[in-house]
Amino acid sequence: MGHYDDDGPYVVIERNDGGVGSFLVGLAIGAGLAVLFAPQSGRETRRRLRTGAERAGQAAAGLAQDVTDSVADTFQDARQRVEERIDSARHAIEVKRRQVTRAMEAGRAAAQEARDELERRLAETKAAYQAGADVARQPRAVAAGRGPRAVAPEAGVTGATTSGNAAGVSDAGEGGVEL
Repeated sequence: MGHYDDDGPYVVIERNDGGVGSFLVGLAIGAGLAVLFAPQSGRETRRRLRTGAERAGQAAAGLAQDVTDSVADTFQDARQRVEERIDSARHAIEVKRRQVTRAMEAGRAAAQEARDELERRLAETKAAYQAGADVARQPRAVAAGRGPRAVAPEAGVTGATTSGNAAGVSDAGEGGVEL
């Protein structure tokens, strides 16, 4: 790699594209030089300079008007696009707001239905539990649909009932029949 001496003088060349303004300046300078070096009388030269200046002024005014109109049109177009986008955004926001409102209402309705269903099931469960508790509280013989046991008269023992003794043997006797 080479070594560069930064302390020495150097030349910077910048290139700018002139555009329309540079062209018009060059055109005016060229027209002025052509008029000055043309073989005409002083009066004719002054008249031509005046006419050229008027034309250049009119052209400059026309160009300025065109640029102004172009800028104004561009501004109006940009403003119109911004207003359309704002209106579009407002519309989209309104649509989303309505969707959210409907979703909230549907959610509330679904929650209320779920709550009502849960309360109904809870009431049914409580009623079933209460019925089961009532059945459990009844004596066993009554719950099974049987009354006290009776002894058949053929065995010779009358009026005996089976209340059960400590050994779990029936008091009906040998010939008694349980019903």
